[in-house]
Amino acid sequence: MLQIKDFPKELAEPDNAALLTGILRGAERESLRVTANGALSKTDHPSGLGSALTHPQITTDFSEALLEFITPPCHTIPDMLGQLDLLQRYTANQLPEGEMLWTHSMPCALGPDQEIPVARYGSTNNGRMKTVYRVGLGHRYGRSMQTVAGLHYNFSLPNAFWAFLSRRDNSMLDLQEYKNQRYFGLIRNFRRHYWLLIYLFGASPALCTSFVDKRMHDLQLLDNLSHTLHTPFATSLRMGDLGYQSSAQEDLYVCYNDQKRYIETLCAAITSPHADYEALGITDEQHNHLQLNTGLLQIENEFYSAIRPKRTAQSGETALAALDNRGVEYIEVRCLDIDPFSPVGITDEQIRFLDTFLLYCALQESPDTDSEEAQRILRNQKQVVVDGRNPSATLENGPDSTINLQQWGLELLNAMAPVAGLLDNAHGDQSYSNSLAQQTRKLKDPSLTPSARILSTLKDNKLEYAAYALQHSAQYDEYFKNAPLSPDIQERMENMALESEAEQRELERKSQIDFDDFLVQYYKQYRRCCGAFRE
Repeated sequence: MLQIKDFPKELAEPDNAALLTGILRGAERESLRVTANGALSKTDHPSGLGSALTHPQITTDFSEALLEFITPPCHTIPDMLGQLDLLQRYTANQLPEGEMLWTHSMPCALGPDQEIPVARYGSTNNGRMKTVYRVGLGHRYGRSMQTVAGLHYNFSLPNAFWAFLSRRDNSMLDLQEYKNQRYFGLIRNFRRHYWLLIYLFGASPALCTSFVDKRMHDLQLLDNLSHTLHTPFATSLRMGDLGYQSSAQEDLYVCYNDQKRYIETLCAAITSPHADYEALGITDEQHNHLQLNTGLLQIENEFYSAIRPKRTAQSGETALAALDNRGVEYIEVRCLDIDPFSPVGITDEQIRFLDTFLLYCALQESPDTDSEEAQRILRNQKQVVVDGRNPSATLENGPDSTINLQQWGLELLNAMAPVAGLLDNAHGDQSYSNSLAQQTRKLKDPSLTPSARILSTLKDNKLEYAAYALQHSAQYDEYFKNAPLSPDIQERMENMALESEAEQRELERKSQIDFDDFLVQYYKQYRRCCGAFRE
């Protein structure tokens, strides 16, 4: 485990503060639109929000009712939080009368699966592809699973930071190749330890019975409540078998040892037929598309990973092709529940710990991984999801080796203390160490975790989960609506919406090739990345 002596001492020098203050961060926060009584909205994407296809900051995810708020990359934490607040404040005042944003990860009361509206993106080939992809997800996993909401955290270290480490390592690689290697090292370490994030920030220990419907599960009713399921020591049911997971993907081994193998293993899952999805077929008898392809994955986004290496894609370019062409730009953390105790879904304290955690993963030695370790990681995730707050919970920290969860967590936090110190030194305060101390308190006292606080409130007040989440949603709806945006920001947001609609209209005016031909051309990029052929 990383010790203070292993750190580049030069990072603590005042002249190198910019290597750490130059971190870029952003968030993608999802939120369902619901009615005043807590039912899923069936209305169209609100016109005041512009085009879900082309708006850069407000779009939809799986459902027409599942909004997604995207911040631009931000150098400061207050700026990122302010962007999230601005987007949700604007949106709250654009929703149809009687609607509000749902503030929890697990959804509101859901009706029949087929009544959950799939997001629509217009008549362009790109828009049709986005919709068909979601139709395919519904056929493969059920629509209810796709209503689960999370918060994705995007993180990148400045080029100067990587150049500093490259010089220190006497690396002969060009800077982008060096960054690729180090980012994949960060990802491998993240995967070994992200169970800790699920424990500390998991906020979905209970759910409405309507979510499971007739599916098999091991949950139990909470006390004498009739519509709330849980497990006593659960942390994040969203990250478990009933949440945004796929049993079909559990045998898929994606290699994180280097960029080439990562891309190749994902492309193989996209381009190789999967028996269950071959049986479904591409289209129905009326030639309506049921899914994009018959592979285990339709596109790379279908792979349910806790973290992804990312590169901003150009128009018409797949995410994997962008990564293959230009290398890793940033990483996306995908295992975070919405924080229901924050109006914007995440807090300053959590962001500071995420920065500490990710910098620790970047600086620590990162051995290659294999399929056996990948299975241990998955078992640890499932253990923390359903039993993480159990004082006797144990995890696997090596082949044939187990350790008490609390003990391992405290060891990790102690090892992160020098990293928090580096960040404090660069920023001139103690905020990173203070956040680390708060996470230590959660490990020593599980009742301080968000999941424990939620269950305690439900039990103490004999309150159904759906009613509790609706109370939170109404509270934050009032919070957003009672403090309207300034006139200039309001005008800017309205102009962004209008510009996005004009952009979609322009795209739809342009001639389009046949949709099936479009898909053939699109999927050629995956075969190239697989190495099947090169142009």
